[in-house]
Amino acid sequence: MSHEEQKHADELTDTGKEVVNEVAAPGEELLEAEKELNAAGMTESAEALLLVEKEKYMRLYSDFDNFKKRTARERMDIFTMAGKDVLLSMLPVLDDLERALKATTKLEGDAKAAFEGFELIYKKMNTTLESQGLKAMNCVGTPFDVELHEAITKIPAPTNALKGKVVDELEKGYLMNDKVIRFAKVIIGE
Repeated sequence: MSHEEQKHADELTDTGKEVVNEVAAPGEELLEAEKELNAAGMTESAEALLLVEKEKYMRLYSDFDNFKKRTARERMDIFTMAGKDVLLSMLPVLDDLERALKATTKLEGDAKAAFEGFELIYKKMNTTLESQGLKAMNCVGTPFDVELHEAITKIPAPTNALKGKVVDELEKGYLMNDKVIRFAKVIIGE
């Protein structure tokens, strides 16, 4: 190879490195640069160098693509769970309202009208929280699941069918957009 041909091949190698280092859609420019280098009689060491650089570029491109996907998922999670703290602070109020309703079910006269008013308030509050993505778990009779339940104690199961299942619920568990925001506190039959 003459001195002039070697100089031209070196220039093409440098051009190939620049193309490999650019951030663009993988493949198109790399193929063109590789064809130019091969046409100029590129040495095997330059080919090996190009392959190494090409592999680095592909890894960088895929890492960046994974980064974009991960940040998009995280952004969506932030939006779906934005009101989590507010809803969590409302849950004790909802629990107290439920307990009050259970305690006053056998009232008569004016007290019965007050009970019905509280019941309407409870339903409206529950509907409003559900519209924000909050959903109460129904646990009694379901198998114990550590992903959803927090076991407070175990008692002898009233029937064989309730062994290993939730017998009673001390505090309701809640999901927000299908993610647990409060575990249900339950009693398990053994």
